[in-house]
Amino acid sequence: MGIESAVNIEDLHRMAKRRLPRLAFDFIEGGVEDERGLERNEAAFQRWCIMPRYLVDVTKRNQTTTLFGRRYASPFGLAPTGTTGFFRGGADLALAGAAADADIPFIMSGASNATLEEAARVAPAHTWYQIYAASDRAINENFVRRSADAGLSALVVTVDVPVRPRRERNIRTGFSSSLKITPSVLLDAMLHPAWALDFLRHGGLPTLGNWVPYAPPGANARVVVAYVNTLVPAPGHTWRDIEAYRRLWKKPLIIKGILHPDDARRAVELGCEGIIVSNHGARQLDRAPATLDALPGVLAAVGGRATVMIDSGIRRGTDVLVALALGAKFAFIGRAAVYGVSAGGLAGAKKAIEILRREIDLNMGQMGCPSLAQIGPDFVREQPAR
Repeated sequence: MGIESAVNIEDLHRMAKRRLPRLAFDFIEGGVEDERGLERNEAAFQRWCIMPRYLVDVTKRNQTTTLFGRRYASPFGLAPTGTTGFFRGGADLALAGAAADADIPFIMSGASNATLEEAARVAPAHTWYQIYAASDRAINENFVRRSADAGLSALVVTVDVPVRPRRERNIRTGFSSSLKITPSVLLDAMLHPAWALDFLRHGGLPTLGNWVPYAPPGANARVVVAYVNTLVPAPGHTWRDIEAYRRLWKKPLIIKGILHPDDARRAVELGCEGIIVSNHGARQLDRAPATLDALPGVLAAVGGRATVMIDSGIRRGTDVLVALALGAKFAFIGRAAVYGVSAGGLAGAKKAIEILRREIDLNMGQMGCPSLAQIGPDFVREQPAR
């Protein structure tokens, strides 16, 4: 069953699961502690029905969206997803290339395996960079300067990782930064030969490319990862650091990981142009609210003074439409794109985007909304609790 046979994101999900060893797939799939936040994110979207309007001319449908003064072909982009090179060699750049071809933004993860400079060469007009703050502020400021020098379009500061979470699923499978090759890990790899061959062909454990300039000279992948783990997370990262980024960065500055209205208000007061309402895909705080449930409070606090976007829990084009109807300007997909690139590389990444784009287009027709400029709360209804 090839990538082209995938009908929906769930098909890509199953393909990725077949190809990857358990410890790799569970890293993508897992949350934190009891993992109730994963279900809460998706359930929040399922509570909302789309209320169609008929006898509307939907012959032509337009899902283009303007974001920070730039037009994109669809109302969603690719969220930052770290260590994707472990799932398939070259995955970071495949995602960047797929986003560029689809004319949507790609946020390169601060835990990527490729470098931001490489992504800028592949997708110069579509790449944004995500900062995972280090305890060494000089490194953070250097990331800002590198992003500016590379000509990236926006800077995204992820704020919802003040301390390292306890991802119990990873502990059980043995996935860690050191990735010790135990007999069970070796057997699992042998049972997934396509992944194992790709892993070896690309040199084994991938490094964190963006951090190599700061690590000890000549450091291999394990040493670089160990070095980064001494710096990240940075529990002392505060609003003072956001102020510093704002002084250094002249393009759109976006804060990712906001859930509380007061934090949204503070970000706007400091001059941030964008906010991504996110709970990190339910991978940091298991009792955090679903992002869709947090969206109304953030929108009210911002009051139109910044662009409010959303991620976490999006699996269908209709999820994107619900988020837009409830006031989000844009959405980002994480796991859906990783399923695609893990299963089929560049072709898989493109397929994930194509699936969501088609679902958005068809459902715009079904709901009687030929242009996203017309979408609003009148198109959705919340289902009563059972």
